[in-house]
Amino acid sequence: MSRKKETYIIEIPKVHDERGSLAVVEKDVLPFKIKRIYYLYDVPSDSFRGGHAHKEQQSVIIALSGSFEVVVDNGLSKKRILLNKPNQGLFIPTEMWREIENFSSGSVCLVLASTEFNESEYIRNYDEFKSFVR
Repeated sequence: MSRKKETYIIEIPKVHDERGSLAVVEKDVLPFKIKRIYYLYDVPSDSFRGGHAHKEQQSVIIALSGSFEVVVDNGLSKKRILLNKPNQGLFIPTEMWREIENFSSGSVCLVLASTEFNESEYIRNYDEFKSFVR
């Protein structure tokens, strides 16, 4: 079965002058309306986050500070994406397994989500995920 849902980098518009940079996320930047915002920080470099997929939620992950890698898996193939620019976000569609790892010291991972928290729409077991996407 061919899966059309893919991740991609979203360029977040920025303005730069001698005072610094300003990045702006407005309604036309994201492919969904934001319902929840959360962020990860003080994550030890040898830890990982994520380890799940969503049935309904779409997300954009942004490295506000520092860097980390996002490993995405659509059930057929995996890819590793380095995030290290605060004006770029990684769009993750529904039904995409994700793991976030290799956090640099002081990194901050911002997640913009299309849904409010609902535990029942998470898939936290990889074997269940593989069955779900088939």
